[in-house]
Amino acid sequence: MIRVGIVGGAGYTAGELLRILLNHPEVNTSFVHSKSHAGQPVSNVHTDLLGETDLVFTDELSLRIDALFLCMGHGQSEKFLRENAVPGKLKIIDLSQDFRLKSEGHDFIYGLPELNKHYIKVSERIANPGCFATCMQLGLLPLASYGLLQDTVHIQGITGSTGAGQKPMATTHFSWRNNNVSVYKAFEHQHLAEVKQSILQLQPKFEQELIFIPMRGNFTRGILCSMYTKCTIPFEEVKSIYESYYKRNPFVVLSDSNPDLKQVVNTNKGILYLQKQGEYIFTVVIIDNLLKGASGQAVHNMNIAFGLDDTLGLKFKAAAF
Repeated sequence: MIRVGIVGGAGYTAGELLRILLNHPEVNTSFVHSKSHAGQPVSNVHTDLLGETDLVFTDELSLRIDALFLCMGHGQSEKFLRENAVPGKLKIIDLSQDFRLKSEGHDFIYGLPELNKHYIKVSERIANPGCFATCMQLGLLPLASYGLLQDTVHIQGITGSTGAGQKPMATTHFSWRNNNVSVYKAFEHQHLAEVKQSILQLQPKFEQELIFIPMRGNFTRGILCSMYTKCTIPFEEVKSIYESYYKRNPFVVLSDSNPDLKQVVNTNKGILYLQKQGEYIFTVVIIDNLLKGASGQAVHNMNIAFGLDDTLGLKFKAAAF
């Protein structure tokens, strides 16, 4: 059994992670760390786990485990690792943005399985991708792998309110978010840096613009990104490139019809739809931001790092909410 611990256990991503790990046949969850909820049953915060676990939040660290998931806010993972003596062979999967970009200051591997599976297999430290970044990359990396991103890429995306985290804010308050849509961080969303980094890994001479307009949706979970760029090769050739790129990736599915978000909510799937319109290739990608965009992907990374089947513990479908 793989012994795991979770630090930052009270948020949405930690809750999703726990739901998966409690039903994972090869995992034993040793502890869930939270300073603010120490001593309380985990089910007091993640109320849907009532009757599923007797785990209690702790503010103590016992790192005699095999894998550690960091589910803290951005900036906190780097601080945690700086202030705590972490065993060198302990596998760490960080769900924050602290280590996603390459730097001489860390040895984390960027944990997008559809890009870096061979590196994840041999890495001790894995940086889980961002949710919007995951969605965009699923739509663009097959083209980049053939050097076909030769023009400006236009992307529009919409995300559910859980993408903003559990802490209430003005733009996540029900009376503001319900029956409402708004644009935020146009042209300068932080996940663009991840996407560019990954494209350059496959297409080193990529110099084109990525123009991204993200939006807040009036729903709870899920991301839909649509994107288009000039691509002069025939549609059937483009489709063949995508099919070839994803044929060994169990969580990415190509659809012949334009998908809707409820097809992926509460799953670890990414669904892609391709269309050729004149000289443009148009792509729609949908994922669940808390699963394929966060906790499900983190468990996928754990499975790869420990030599397990990619899909272990991740083949589920709950009712959408």
